[in-house]
Amino acid sequence: MSSTSSSATENQFDIIVIGAGPVGEVLAQSTLDAGLSTAIVEHNLVGGNCAYYACKPSKALLRPVTVAATTQHLSGLRDTGVVADDLLARRSQKVSNYDDTAQKQAIEDVGATVFRGHGRLNGERTVEVHGSDGSVTTLRPNRAVVVTTGTTPNIPPVMEGIPAWDSQDATAAQDIPTRLAIIGGGPVACEAATWMAALGSKVTMLVREGTLLTGLEPFAADILAEQLEYVGVDIQFFTEAAEVRRPDGLDLGLGKVKGGPVTVRTKDSNFLEFDELLLATGHRPALESLNLASVGLTTDDVLEQRTPEWLHVLGDASGQYRLTHMGKYQARQFAQHFLDEDAPRAAADASQQQAPTTQVVFTDPQVAYVGHTEESARDAGYDVITAEADFADVAGAALLRDDVVGKAKIVVDNATNCLVGATMVGTDTAEMLHAATIAIAGQVPVSTLHHAVPVFPTASEVWLGLLEKVS
Repeated sequence: MSSTSSSATENQFDIIVIGAGPVGEVLAQSTLDAGLSTAIVEHNLVGGNCAYYACKPSKALLRPVTVAATTQHLSGLRDTGVVADDLLARRSQKVSNYDDTAQKQAIEDVGATVFRGHGRLNGERTVEVHGSDGSVTTLRPNRAVVVTTGTTPNIPPVMEGIPAWDSQDATAAQDIPTRLAIIGGGPVACEAATWMAALGSKVTMLVREGTLLTGLEPFAADILAEQLEYVGVDIQFFTEAAEVRRPDGLDLGLGKVKGGPVTVRTKDSNFLEFDELLLATGHRPALESLNLASVGLTTDDVLEQRTPEWLHVLGDASGQYRLTHMGKYQARQFAQHFLDEDAPRAAADASQQQAPTTQVVFTDPQVAYVGHTEESARDAGYDVITAEADFADVAGAALLRDDVVGKAKIVVDNATNCLVGATMVGTDTAEMLHAATIAIAGQVPVSTLHHAVPVFPTASEVWLGLLEKVS
């Protein structure tokens, strides 16, 4: 089978995957391992946004920023600063200078056929790939079409038609705006504020709500806001744009300042001027270009899993798992059930419900959490007991940073005496989270967790105080 097409060619595969991001790659690897011929369609870079415009480049930017900041809070060291050009060069190196040749070759080497172009449905069990050269290749699946197209940015109505940065511009920054406004207060907004401030921008966050990281434990948002303000970020809560003007706007390319100054009139009638505006206002499943109508479906049908037995949607595109690692888990679970021909469709679609959701916001300090907050656990009907502990009271944490910042909290179900949630804010808590994840996924009782003895002197000794309070 060849990916070479004339104006119209046709190919048949067992599985057709639309979207070559991490979820699509994991699924394709599983189906190939099972001996199924697999095509994967991608209109941009093989590896997806996570590899080139989101997870990897943002962490490539944030890690040196965190290390440099740590030197300012450890005696015995001279302060270390960020070198903007070198940091941006590191970012570019970690994303292979936006060249996906090696990643495309890797998936082809394990047997996948990669088609470049926009994949869309064209009737029952039919996928068309529209190439940039005007060619159209028709693919037909023997077993299934799986959509893993990820998400697309939400653009607030007030910003329609205004040239502005989105999260891809922020991770691919070539210019450093002197005055940068970030609209939003979620993980992307907080991480971008961290690295852009370190690169030299005067960052202002315009946050519609009265808190950052809505939906998390309140203490996490409070600690993070204080630390962002400490490094010079101006956070304006309860602030929403009513009008945005950019008369000299011009899109000069990804990561470049998009023209002249931006004026924002807030709903309080304040006028603010910036050199660039970053929209961190969330994403929605990228389903509009799939031509769902050709098979009698709407976007709502897909999001509510009302699809025919040959069509499946995974990862961000499903509207359920907007985190790379959770989408990859969903793909592995889906493949396991899908490849068992005796397993019902419902099992293949719902198998991902077994895992608690994990996430880390890689700010300084890091915000790491898994499962429920106290509020969401109570809303879900759990009768819970909680415990909190300050990292300042843990000897090992004081060795990581002289002026310790951070707190941990666990949520325990009284009925089972097992954890259902944990939140940790502090130095390197990303590397501590997995212990809580294992405790929740394994339904390990608190009485058993007491026998998991943390090493002295490490920050993980925070568990001793937490477990003592719920015993």
